[in-house]
Amino acid sequence: MTEYVDVQTAAGRVRGRWRPTTGGRGASRSAAFLGIPFAEAPTGDLRFQAPVPKAPWEGVLDALEFAATAQRGDPGVTLIPEPSVEGDSTLNVNVFTPDPTAAGLPVLVWIHGGGYFAGSPASPWYDGRNFNRDGVVTVSISYRLGFDGFGWIADAPSNRGVRDWLLALEWVQQNIAAFGGDPGRVTIAGQSAGGGAVLTLLGMEAAQHLFHGVYAISGALGDVAPARAEAFGRALAAAAGVEPTVAGFATVAEDRLLALQKKATQLGPSSMTTMIDEGLPLGPAIDGDLLTRPTRESLRAGVGADKPLVIGAADDEFTMAFTGKAATALRWVPQSVLFNRLGLPRSIRAEYLAANADIARLGKARLAGRVLTDRMFRRAVPRIAADRADAPTWLYRFSWPSGHFGFAEHCLDVPFFFDCLDGPSMEALAGPNPPQTLADDLHGAAVAFVTTADPGWPRHEGDAGTVRVYDVQTRDVADAYASVRALI
Repeated sequence: MTEYVDVQTAAGRVRGRWRPTTGGRGASRSAAFLGIPFAEAPTGDLRFQAPVPKAPWEGVLDALEFAATAQRGDPGVTLIPEPSVEGDSTLNVNVFTPDPTAAGLPVLVWIHGGGYFAGSPASPWYDGRNFNRDGVVTVSISYRLGFDGFGWIADAPSNRGVRDWLLALEWVQQNIAAFGGDPGRVTIAGQSAGGGAVLTLLGMEAAQHLFHGVYAISGALGDVAPARAEAFGRALAAAAGVEPTVAGFATVAEDRLLALQKKATQLGPSSMTTMIDEGLPLGPAIDGDLLTRPTRESLRAGVGADKPLVIGAADDEFTMAFTGKAATALRWVPQSVLFNRLGLPRSIRAEYLAANADIARLGKARLAGRVLTDRMFRRAVPRIAADRADAPTWLYRFSWPSGHFGFAEHCLDVPFFFDCLDGPSMEALAGPNPPQTLADDLHGAAVAFVTTADPGWPRHEGDAGTVRVYDVQTRDVADAYASVRALI
């Protein structure tokens, strides 16, 4: 059997490579088509513009290696291995299929995280081989990051990174049937900023025709206010010594703009509070065009109500920020000062502490991590469920404690979702021998949702509905987000 396989797309022919799946069930092999461009390189005159669909090419395009990424340079040690790939043509899709000659297979589209300024679709953890094994065509997409993707410029299209998502999803609609997928059965999924991306798309009228279900993991919404987006853009232009226009920013070299962006977004004591209260300064912004209002307002208005949604978070996403020397230092910080810094209102502290007494007993570091996690991630889960009212919504919690950190930290659930516990850099996040049975449960529910629009546990109804809790033993628990109610 040949190692390679060709597929005809709307823009030209692409060549992928067969690889084995793992797990000993389902499809035994998966074809990977890496780095297929869906847009022209966003450089030169196209740098700060809306993405332009890729022009047709002649011959066969080798799609055997990951293409250039918007993330630049060595990202260092990250929770998820997300390498940078140098090059200009950064707007690409990676497609994984069990059978390009099939028809009507369900499709999963993955949007990576990274705070809207970092991250890469070239992670080995995002390989769709085991979704392929279970009958799901999988696509990962790239998009412009940081200021290039989301920064306000007076005369440039807004939300360029969002426009990249939309064009990538249009590519899926036009081409996925050639890879065996059904354009009428597309689920979008993502984690962290990627989870925020899919929630943003769920609340966006202009995106509704592009997908049919949403799986949001630890979603961090952007929803940057117009005044804040403009102020950041003007301040960055001033720091660069240019006008806040396309012509002005075009004179700033990419590496210098990245350095200025990094300096402008560094977190200190005061900016930490702002980030907790208002979110990151670069991300999807309310622009009156694509995003006419905050996402939660759109959901309350019924946008996306016909789309099934799975949404959840890990129990202690950012507790790792308070480990090591930080944990030692917190011993000397009065609890009231700590709560002030984390923005926990005095009026709800007693109620919150009572609901989280088990965490409080573990010390200030664990309590601080839980407060930060709840404010940035966990309270959004029941809030969004309430916003959607009777729309089909399922909630989960990822509670399994990492064998390395001892709690369920940010990104820990991703390799379980992709069923890739044999992947690289796993022990640093999950510890030795993470449980395959948990991956079977979580990945299996994801496959069920993508395939049938039902993950296999009861829909969430009311304030105290059922929540799937992924832990040493997976179980369904009523009102499993009760501990964040004081924050809602």
